[in-house]
Parts: sequence; structure tokens; C-alpha cells
Amino acid sequence: MLLDGLRPGADRLTAVFRYLEPAASPDALGVYLSAQLGDQAHTAPRVAVLYKRFAPDTMDLPDRGYVARVHPLELWLVAFRLQHPDATLSEAIAASAAERQAVYRWLFRTRAKDAQDARIYTMMEVEAFLDIHRRWARLGYPFGHLVPSLATALGSSGDRPAALAELMGIVVNGGIRRPTHRISDLHFAQGTPWETALRPTPVVGERVMAPEVALALKRALSEVVEAGTARLLAGSFQSASGADLSPGGKTGTGDNRVVVKGRGGLALNRTATFVFYLGPRHFGSVTAYVVGPNAADHRFTSGLPVQILRSMAPVLMHHLDAGSGSGCPREP
Repeated sequence: MLLDGLRPGADRLTAVFRYLEPAASPDALGVYLSAQLGDQAHTAPRVAVLYKRFAPDTMDLPDRGYVARVHPLELWLVAFRLQHPDATLSEAIAASAAERQAVYRWLFRTRAKDAQDARIYTMMEVEAFLDIHRRWARLGYPFGHLVPSLATALGSSGDRPAALAELMGIVVNGGIRRPTHRISDLHFAQGTPWETALRPTPVVGERVMAPEVALALKRALSEVVEAGTARLLAGSFQSASGADLSPGGKTGTGDNRVVVKGRGGLALNRTATFVFYLGPRHFGSVTAYVVGPNAADHRFTSGLPVQILRSMAPVLMHHLDAGSGSGCPREP
């Protein structure tokens, strides 16, 4: 489909711009505004004034895109699809020759080269982060978009503990992403003629990481425990037979503030996380989190969740030890 390349919200764009085509009327725009704004909708005379001022035939395509805060060619493509629903991509490219020239005419105006370069760099960064987000989403990243910034690139991306644990599961599984099941089975009416047992249907995992990459990453994570910031865990998880579960993981600390000129900044929250694997089958994450101005009073680092996990070792080993009667069941 021609709309596959548009960013999320293409269906909404289709609905919006249906009312912005030259053939549309102020009444149609008023109906749309009423549906979207309810009691806050503009009065009919006001709608007529706005439509006359911003009607499509009063602006060229680049200006229409600027006003709508949408790439002009996306705007044109939505209109083209409405008028030619059966058109192919080749036909759309051929039909848009004049529009593509008009949209990128600014590239040939060299009197403001610095401004052009800045705009091009911004567009490249946005496109780069769109690609980064697609890659991260395949590895379990839970949010719908990334903010193009150095903070995001360096890891302050607002991730969630469950998503970090899922990423660790991908590493443990050799690059295979398996579905998450919160409930392993449901058993109803046991011992009656209506007894029913429900279990998830086995699903083949999706390869999202090359096995060589997963293996190299797992080795790097083991070094964090052997000689890095989580070395407190070394030797903490051993089975009754003396087998070492050989944990590995990654620590991280966040001190998020709003910087105020002349002051140290207003604390928003403080976090410390350790995402880990234990042996060949188990993985998870531990996070310490303080939110609000009181976060500035706390000075903990990622050593805190590491210590918490270490303290939990005697309890967890009853479930992690394959020889224990209470060990976690393996998948059939």
C-alpha cells in the first residue's frame, strides 16, 4: 500500500485531509471540527473565515505541509490515494513529479546555505532515529517513538523494566524473541465431567538478533559480574550440587533533573537498574526508583539492585535449581 511508508497516524491523516481538499466545502470542515471538538467547535461563520484563509488553493504544497506540520509529500500522497485508490506506487511517483520539484525547490536556493545545512542535518537525524526505533522495537522496546536527541542515543530512553527483561530473554535464547505468557495454564471443574484445561498454543519464536551477536553480548554481560559493576554477584548463585549458574547482566543509574540556571536543578526521579540472566533459562530485572523532589536526597547507585538480587539468592535457588522439587517447570 502507498500509505505503508507514512508514520503512525496515516488513517487519521486520511480523515483530516479529506476535508482539506479543494473540492471540500466549509460545511464539511465544520462537520469535521464538530465531530472532533464537540461543544468546543467553532461557530459556522468562524469556520467559513478559517476555511477561506487556509483553503488549499490559497497556499502552495510546501506551505500547506508547514501549516499542517506534515511532510508536504505525505499530504499530497494522502490526497492522491483518495482520488486514485487503485493507483500503484509507480503511478504515484510519476504523478508527483511536479510536486516533488516544488517541495525540494529550496535546496537550489543557495543564499541561505547554513540554514539549508541545518535543516538537512535535522531531517537526517529524524530519519536515523526512525530506523533506530524500528530496530529497538524488534528487541522489545515498548514505546511508539523515540525523541531524536543525544540523551536518547546515550540510553536515557525511558525504557521499562519488563522490556529490559525481554531483551535479556532474547540474549539468553540466542537471538530468538519468544512470546510472553503471564499465565501458564487454567484448570476448570477438576474432577467433574466438565473438567477443562487450557494452555497456550506453542508459538515459534522470531529471530531478531544474529546468534553470533547474542553470544558475544552474553559474554560481555558475564564480564560485568566477573570483573565489573556487578561483581558482588560472583559466586552467589550455586546449586546444591555446587554448579554455578554463572549470572551476567548490565547495571544502569539515572539521575533525571530539570536544570535551573544558577541552581543545581530540580530532581524529577532517580533510578538504578540491574537487568540480568541466571544460568541458561532465567532472566529478569531489578529496579530501585524514587520519584519527585525527594529523589535529590537519595544517593544510591546500581549497586543497590545488585545487592537486592544477591540477598534474594537463597530464596531464588529453590526455584532455579533443576534438582529441587520446587524448580521451575520446563516447557514441553
